[in-house]
Amino acid sequence: MQRKGVLATAFGILLSAAAAQVQAPPAPWRGAGRTPCVGTDGGVYQCPPASKQIAVRAGRLFDSKTGRMLTRQVVVIAGGRIAAVGPEAQVRVPAGAQVIDLSQATVLPGLIDAHTHMFNTRGPKATTESSMLIAIQNAQADLRAGFTAARDMSSHGNGYADVEIRNAINEGRFDGPRFQVSTRGIGWSASAADPAVPANPLERAVVRSVEEARAAVRDQIGRGADWIKLYPAGGYSFTATGQDQYEVTCPLPVLEALIDETHRLGKKAACHVYGGEGQKNAITAGCDTIEHGFGLNQEQVNRMAAKGLFYDPTLVRYTEPYMDDNDARNTGGKYRIIPIFEKAASMAAATKGIKVMMGSGADGSTYPHGTQALDFEWLVKRAGLSPERAIQAGTTINAEALGWQDQIGSIEEGKYADLIAVAGNPLTDITELQRVRFVMKGGKVIKQDQ
Repeated sequence: MQRKGVLATAFGILLSAAAAQVQAPPAPWRGAGRTPCVGTDGGVYQCPPASKQIAVRAGRLFDSKTGRMLTRQVVVIAGGRIAAVGPEAQVRVPAGAQVIDLSQATVLPGLIDAHTHMFNTRGPKATTESSMLIAIQNAQADLRAGFTAARDMSSHGNGYADVEIRNAINEGRFDGPRFQVSTRGIGWSASAADPAVPANPLERAVVRSVEEARAAVRDQIGRGADWIKLYPAGGYSFTATGQDQYEVTCPLPVLEALIDETHRLGKKAACHVYGGEGQKNAITAGCDTIEHGFGLNQEQVNRMAAKGLFYDPTLVRYTEPYMDDNDARNTGGKYRIIPIFEKAASMAAATKGIKVMMGSGADGSTYPHGTQALDFEWLVKRAGLSPERAIQAGTTINAEALGWQDQIGSIEEGKYADLIAVAGNPLTDITELQRVRFVMKGGKVIKQDQ
């Protein structure tokens, strides 16, 4: 990863941690305290403690692979991963292991939020330093709420700073979710670039041809993007008779080039679409995840299912009261997008073979970080998913979408020990996920409320 741009320069103390590698000092340590670890910036930091064996006793344990609730289970953890899991009569607690008693609770795999924005939208008065500190606070709030992994869907005008945060978390500089990031995102413009107005290197990249599209994808992946965020369809409006209509914001040949180049480089693309021709184009071009989809119809959902594409509705984010406020201003109170969106989401959820994700769209504006479990409730109450499927949307389905199904998303031997616990049974009360009492990531206890 190249270390360029305003962000890395202005916030060098923290961002230099992103390239740090755990290694022993080159000579016997002569400073204060125990021998530390050394980053490539030359700075020393306390090495992570050696992992120890842990046994978790679970009164109830949700098997996200089958959707069944198991009882009286034991999870043995070693080296940050699950060494064994099964009924307490069959799984032996190793001698000397730390025992965590969750026998009165429900244990689930760590949750995965497929659509976050760790950075708040960067306003004119924001500094690089303040934006970074807020993003760290947001990431920590998500983790403490039980989201041990997340996909970040653009840095909101903060360039490649999401790459830096992802790397710093991976290296143990601070606790946060396992992240996949999409950096700046890429949009299209039919207008020629104005030489008098230089492009903002922190904002969304703008392309004007197939060649520029492919180059922008290569640039963002080269700088550390795990995903490419695209914008094939823009805002919505209503006709005089109340028909919803949507703006096309990227021509199909350019969109196809963007997605083809992304796939050629072994990455995935996510498409922000509300509906209409742009949404149809995203499905035709094979965008890996369709985000939002207010105006999805049955034909489009069927095509998504046939092509193995994922649907991420972000229900709470776009059914909040401000949506009705906007529609009331724009239509004089005649028409509303929320019921159209809810109908599309419930129709998609009822379609055989469709892969419905859980994504919040939490962005620090109308949806606070740390409260994303509201989306599980909306998936049940407004999209019609069963509680089992709603939880799977935020565990096994999201793990598959991220390509991490062999690492997270279920409590299985060999996977990371990412666990959460709630007091009650979320299969009978899905709102239990809004009250996470215990969080473990990679065998490290992050939160343990009485």
